[in-house]
Amino acid sequence: MDEPKERSLPVRLRAPVAARRHEAFDLDELAVRARELGCKARKLSDDWPRAGLSLAAEVGRQAPWPGEGSTLGLWEILANLGAADLAVARAVEPHLDALAILHQAGRPRPEEGTTWGVFAAEGKDARLEARETADGWRLDGVKPWCSLAAEVSHAVVTAYTGASNRRAFAVRLQAPGVTSESSEWSPHGLRGIVSTPVRFDDVPAVPVGDDGWYLERAGFAWGGMGVAAVWYGGALGVARRLWSGYTSREPDQIGLMQLGAADLALGAARAVLAEAADDVDAGRAEADCGALLALRVRGVVADAVEQVLRTVDHALGPAPLAFDAEHAQRVADLRLYVRQHHAERDAATLGRSLLAAGTMPW
Repeated sequence: MDEPKERSLPVRLRAPVAARRHEAFDLDELAVRARELGCKARKLSDDWPRAGLSLAAEVGRQAPWPGEGSTLGLWEILANLGAADLAVARAVEPHLDALAILHQAGRPRPEEGTTWGVFAAEGKDARLEARETADGWRLDGVKPWCSLAAEVSHAVVTAYTGASNRRAFAVRLQAPGVTSESSEWSPHGLRGIVSTPVRFDDVPAVPVGDDGWYLERAGFAWGGMGVAAVWYGGALGVARRLWSGYTSREPDQIGLMQLGAADLALGAARAVLAEAADDVDAGRAEADCGALLALRVRGVVADAVEQVLRTVDHALGPAPLAFDAEHAQRVADLRLYVRQHHAERDAATLGRSLLAAGTMPW
């Protein structure tokens, strides 16, 4: 694909009554710019990561904070980026999440021109430890799954301060002692969002919150639901290919059923995100309530994504996957991205949480 195709309607999680909480953005124009960057991502041009992160920095200067009255607007921005191009959204979302984490910790907005990631994954063969010295905190060890580590300037990184306690730290990734290790990153999806292990050798770091704060704060659940908003946008981008296929030719009864199935899945995802945004802004998504809500939201949206992928595959057959480069890339990107959801394991965690709450939820 060399040029973006026609513009699509801006993504709304709730129509017009809740719109325009984010007046700084023309969502249609934002989506077009994201698609233009997506072209660069698919070509894997040298300037793609830099251009994508430049958009992240621009959006970060104007996007609303979660939990402060405009969560719906924030998630609509993420959904629009996901619908336009998931690689672009995958570069922007962690930057916005990092800024929100720093904001929630009471830290000042980062310097203009900085770009951020969030490195909080754990691995059985990798461990990052933090120690306090007379000159401040230092990090040593390896952190796995660090996306765009060679491209972003800074990151919020979690590290162990004891046997099991973890704390978040702000780190400059160009500091001496930070090394992106070699990786066999070779996915079909999100090829431009390279994830590698990063080694830290006596690297200075600034604490962000106390021990345990990163996982215990309400914003942890909000960030997880923000990722689900990107998944929703990605599913919408795939479903639009189904719509274009069925508006150019008359569908049979099975085709009508497939179109309806996609709409039902997307409607469920949209509704749960809109309701959750209200809960976040109203203070009903704190502590255990927030964690429970995030499990529900991510589960519903992930199921919707998988329903849309399956429906569109069945409806359109192999031709778009073989001959439509944009559609094939969207599908590959979305399938990889949604695997951040732990599927049946997250459903089991939800069931355990419901029983622990002790109140029948329905």
